[in-house]
Amino acid sequence: MQLVVGRIGKPHGVRGEVTVEVRTDEPEARFAPGSVLRTEPGAVPPPPPADGPGVPFRVPAELTIEESRFHQGRMLVAFAGIPDRDTAEALRGTLLVVDSADVEPPEDPEEFHDHQLVGLAVVTPAGERLGEVARIDHAPSSDLLVLRRPEGRVALIPFVRAIVPEVDLAGGRVIVDPPAGLLDL
Repeated sequence: MQLVVGRIGKPHGVRGEVTVEVRTDEPEARFAPGSVLRTEPGAVPPPPPADGPGVPFRVPAELTIEESRFHQGRMLVAFAGIPDRDTAEALRGTLLVVDSADVEPPEDPEEFHDHQLVGLAVVTPAGERLGEVARIDHAPSSDLLVLRRPEGRVALIPFVRAIVPEVDLAGGRVIVDPPAGLLDL
């Protein structure tokens, strides 16, 4: 499974640096110099500049980070082979991804990556199936499990110990003890 860790934004300066919208909890590790990130197939940047006479620039399948830094709250990244602003502009909108198999599991047993939870069955402590985890929404007060109910509806479940007492990755399930009415909202 491919995990999006960033999205390339506009160029910064004239030497090929770009802004990156960070979508990872570990930007220092993901965007470290020497790291190689894949580009999302099908990402369509604006019309590219020509590399030479009549040769359009193509977004490479992988980009190697030469340098990264934070500047005024934004991540700035320089990639190998992207020498100028025009070439950097051709990267705009490109998604940067890593393979989930390359992501180390969290050290804390009470911490989970989103991709570990998506698709798990959601059951009550008595074993009644409530649906499955469709995605995780990261809200300011707490993360929310987005539950896809069997009848097609969606329910939001706060991902807090009082409501989600157990996550059983090996068993492929999340145990939820919802208060009355939570799933009816």
